[in-house]
Amino acid sequence: MSQGTNRHRRRFLGGAVMTVAVAQFGVSNPAAAQSGSARPTSVLSTNPARDTTFASLKQVDAGVLNVGYAEAGPVDGPAVLLLHGWPYDIHSYVDVAPLLASAGYRVIVPYLRGYGTTRFLSSDTLRNGQPSALAVDIVALMDALKIEKATLAGYDWGARTANIIAALWPERCKAMVSVSGYLIGSQEAGSMPLPPQAELQWWYQFYFATDRGRAGYDKYRHDFSRLIWQLASPKWAFDDATFDRSAAAFDNPDHVSIVIHNYRWRLGLAQGEPKYDALEKRLAEFPVITVPTITLEGDANGAPHPEPAAYAKKFSGPYEHRNVTGGIGHNLPQEAPQAFAQAVVDVAEI
Repeated sequence: MSQGTNRHRRRFLGGAVMTVAVAQFGVSNPAAAQSGSARPTSVLSTNPARDTTFASLKQVDAGVLNVGYAEAGPVDGPAVLLLHGWPYDIHSYVDVAPLLASAGYRVIVPYLRGYGTTRFLSSDTLRNGQPSALAVDIVALMDALKIEKATLAGYDWGARTANIIAALWPERCKAMVSVSGYLIGSQEAGSMPLPPQAELQWWYQFYFATDRGRAGYDKYRHDFSRLIWQLASPKWAFDDATFDRSAAAFDNPDHVSIVIHNYRWRLGLAQGEPKYDALEKRLAEFPVITVPTITLEGDANGAPHPEPAAYAKKFSGPYEHRNVTGGIGHNLPQEAPQAFAQAVVDVAEI
């Protein structure tokens, strides 16, 4: 990857401390990576102030949604969109956003459909959780905010959404950070059986396929989500306040419908909307991603995830993989905000 610096890095160097933190995370390059030598393992700050919430939220009509989002940084800075996963929310980035804002970036952190203050504009719209619909939501949000091109970064549902946009609309994606790498899938791929141990990791997907599972998630959504947090990040000692702050986002009236439809769609047990058929057909070909990309993986990710070597060849542009060590689980941006923010800065400067 390019070792050059731009005006945003220079601006940040004038106002923040750059330190070497080898213990914070390691950097590795798979054989198929397109980059040369790894970038230095400097992080934006070793001891950032721990924020508890975003100062304020904004709302904007975008596509079929009225989207709730947090914003930080200068409005004329290069745009970065940070996308959360399930069952999490925008507070996964509560420590990442100020780091990037201080570095001169315009940071947008939206609630996905079915979370927080994001609402459907019409009661008649199908509560559709299929991956291409979520990607269209983010493109519509960029249009509404007059953002022509942005660096996209995410994990879980957010990483998948970023992958789809990078693959189908590369002209809208300057660069990408993706936790757990290449996550584009299809219903056909989802119908293929996995070895028993791998299937066991997806236990909740099969639970959600039943009426009992939908009712159970609806009734116990907070307890269920907390269990997922514990299983996906077994070494993350989050407290009640941290969980409760995010769990409030699950009280969205469409949350259960979106989550259940998402996992049922993946198994081919629920239909999507015809308007997304052409997009899904392209995604089913597992397109190569050409935009500059850094993939990340925590060393204690308890959620299902592929090995880096399995997806390295899916990135044909400048590419680097980084392993983040120190007991880091699935919610990587919240567990290792410096490493995540550094990856965003590095890939955005290519």
